[in-house]
Amino acid sequence: MADDFGYLNARVRARRSTLLKESFFQEALDLSYADFLRLLSESVYGQDLAGQGLPEVDRAVALTQARLVGDLAGLVTGEAREAVRLLLLRNDLTNLQALLRAKATGRPFEEVVLLPGTLKEALWRQAYEAQDAAGMAQVLSVPGHPLARALRAVLRETQDLGRIEALLAKRFFEDVAKASKALEEAALRDYLALEVDAENLRTAFKLQGQDVPVEGVFIRGGRFVDRVRFARLLEGDYAVLDELAGTPFAPLAGARDLKALERRLRCLLLKEAKKGAADPLGVGLVLAYVKEREWEAVRLRLLARRAYFGLPRAQVEEEVVCE
Repeated sequence: MADDFGYLNARVRARRSTLLKESFFQEALDLSYADFLRLLSESVYGQDLAGQGLPEVDRAVALTQARLVGDLAGLVTGEAREAVRLLLLRNDLTNLQALLRAKATGRPFEEVVLLPGTLKEALWRQAYEAQDAAGMAQVLSVPGHPLARALRAVLRETQDLGRIEALLAKRFFEDVAKASKALEEAALRDYLALEVDAENLRTAFKLQGQDVPVEGVFIRGGRFVDRVRFARLLEGDYAVLDELAGTPFAPLAGARDLKALERRLRCLLLKEAKKGAADPLGVGLVLAYVKEREWEAVRLRLLARRAYFGLPRAQVEEEVVCE
């Protein structure tokens, strides 16, 4: 294995060539389910498609993502590996939050959308089958991995799901921010700072109107959402979003509910990540690729459901297109 980004980025460039073109998604918006399956089977996802139901489509998407993204950190050593590991740890946090919500609401494990991270699917399944959140932390106690330790600490403070998610994010990002400062990867540090801002905005929307201590849930390390703006938004002052004009978060102006906020955050973070594609010597190209694959998976799952249930194009088009 190489210990720099030259080898890794050569592999990533080859894999980027298999990303689905925009024309694929535009065509899929009007297809019947049978035709959607045909189109998918002709793509890079085809070799993992082993059936015709929605679960089989979801399975193919998950397997392809794991095959084309999940092994990236293992292709290199040294600082390059650490940079990619930090990037994939972000997906581990998303997976843990999704698992906690699934257990709380009784959703089966098979319906949880897992992103390619540093932990295998079998471990996430074992965590889901644990008796409670404390048991999940026990299962996830992998040496050197920060999430189990963070979950145990959070559970000592609260059992409320919304606050658990917020506190998990706070501990995770503050740990990852420290680790990223040790790397000479400005693209990664800058992007993670945007993720911190985005997480603060999500938390403020989720916990609006609740009596929570600002300092306890606000994540330090962002670039544009400081503690004062976070506190104002937590109190329902949406003018904060208008004040972000001139920053990457300008598209959030006018957002008034969590769904709209999430949709706009997803697109603007993707746009910022894709700028890394012009970075041939650092982690930027990998960052762009990981986020492009992630967006591709989201779109495929939504388009499969549109086709399966025969939903009109207009009903899902807004969810699968980023301008």
